[in-house]
Amino acid sequence: MTDSQTQYPSAGVIKRLAAMTYDSLLIFGLLFTATIPTLFFQTGQKLDKANEQVVHELPTLVEGWPFQSYLLLVYISFFCWFWRKNGQTLGMQAWRLYVVDKQGQTISLKQCLQRIAGAFVSAACLGMGYWWVWIDKDNLTWHDRWSDTRIVIHPKKQ
Repeated sequence: MTDSQTQYPSAGVIKRLAAMTYDSLLIFGLLFTATIPTLFFQTGQKLDKANEQVVHELPTLVEGWPFQSYLLLVYISFFCWFWRKNGQTLGMQAWRLYVVDKQGQTISLKQCLQRIAGAFVSAACLGMGYWWVWIDKDNLTWHDRWSDTRIVIHPKKQ
């Protein structure tokens, strides 16, 4: 990332949604894969039962708040790792989007966590935090403002 990233335009809603759609497919696969190891913690159960019985007899590790916390940790780690590594997730790469701080640099871990928490709030308010980009003079969402970050678009390479 360079200091010149502050000159790049902020991303609009359509490109953000396209990147989010792509990332949601990746996250679904990641969470599915993260669930597989927990299924091996069944104690003393045979695996030759019918599918209906197996689903209803999942181990307690795959239900409740410990499992949900584990999946949340996987979800948060996905975004923090990509944003801290090179400023973009795989979905953002497809649309040449980067998340940067006010100086155009890679965001900090604190900003990553603030951004994720803010995105949950933005979505929980019927998406108003995302649609806010149409109203905001700087094309920023609620979680952009809360975390002092923004999504910028890089031009196509010639």
